[in-house]
Amino acid sequence: MADIEVKEATPAVSPAETPAWDPLAELESWARRFGFRPSSRWPHLLSAFDGVDFTPLADIEETDKAWTIEVELPGVDKKDVEVETHGRTVVIRGERKEKERTGVLRQRRRVTGSFRYEVTLGGDLDAEAITANLADGELVITVPKAEADQPRKIKVG
Repeated sequence: MADIEVKEATPAVSPAETPAWDPLAELESWARRFGFRPSSRWPHLLSAFDGVDFTPLADIEETDKAWTIEVELPGVDKKDVEVETHGRTVVIRGERKEKERTGVLRQRRRVTGSFRYEVTLGGDLDAEAITANLADGELVITVPKAEADQPRKIKVG
């Protein structure tokens, strides 16, 4: 019988370059994909989500002058959404209410209930100039950068 040599695999990426794994974020992502409400299914495991039924999907775009946050909120009314800033952090919270039905609901894929989305931006913002608009199921928040954070051209003499 031949001996088998066991070698330790060399990682393709150094440990310093490997992104940190966030198990709660991954669990929440999987739960949302399957329509579960993490706070009601695993309250003892996900205390960070207390009172929040889901986190909406969002994109964040940065330009020289502003950040644009686009959040998917189909079926949500303007009066049921709040947008706040705390320093460099933007917090979006609200509620997607259950639609009144006259028939029998045979299948449920859409999540209703309270939601929360929070992002900390990479620089100072101009809180007085922030705008938010909800149309066609998408909340678009424009967060202008503070004057000090905007790039400036310097003339060389």
